[in-house]
Amino acid sequence: MNDTQAGAPTRAGIPEHGRLPKYFVVKTRLEELLGELGEGVPLPTERELAARFGVARETVRQALRELLIQGRLRRRGRATVVAGPKLEQPLSLASYTEGVRRQGRVPGRNLTSLDRIAADEVLAGQLGIATGGTVWHMERVLLADEERVGLESTYVAVARVPRLDEDFDPDSSFYAYLRERVGVEFGDADERIETVLATPREALLIGTPPALPMLLLHRYSRDTQGAPLERVRSLYRGDRFSFTTHLSRT
Repeated sequence: MNDTQAGAPTRAGIPEHGRLPKYFVVKTRLEELLGELGEGVPLPTERELAARFGVARETVRQALRELLIQGRLRRRGRATVVAGPKLEQPLSLASYTEGVRRQGRVPGRNLTSLDRIAADEVLAGQLGIATGGTVWHMERVLLADEERVGLESTYVAVARVPRLDEDFDPDSSFYAYLRERVGVEFGDADERIETVLATPREALLIGTPPALPMLLLHRYSRDTQGAPLERVRSLYRGDRFSFTTHLSRT
């Protein structure tokens, strides 16, 4: 008989031989405890948890590490607290700002840099300009309720948005700026997702350990006329984000 709940690991992750590592047993019991405590409540100390479950502190530490990576826990100063649900970002032409607002969270961005660079052959081809053409590179830290959750690099030809450094608010939606101030509408995009580890610089900007898995999105967008518009590299915290999409036969 299979009593697995929909969406949960088959047989609750128990292998056919029935033997479970001690840390996994502790992790399962911790997950039950998280449901009892609720979001934002600090966990007991490792020493207290080890005594409660009758295991070594290293076993508790391993279980806590997995729950941190999965986004079930988060650090708050020196304490470990129960995390809230992950942000669900739709795989669509909606902006990050729109996606976060739909979930009742407050989006934000901190500008790291806005520079003019010369496009190499690859970037020039992606943006439909000549090699060596001038491109804006805008890098921003992504925020949700003031929490750092990602890092976004946008590349767009200066010829398409010549006043980007003068009349664009870096804390606002770039898509809304293009639509309302430049008169450019997005038509379609190609997007690729992969898992990566952040570089030391990226981890420092996002405020995460370098070993935390990240979700990396590459997007190449075109306007309604089919002309290349932007290239975006977005790095999202794997413990704070999930992505959703709607599939159909058409």
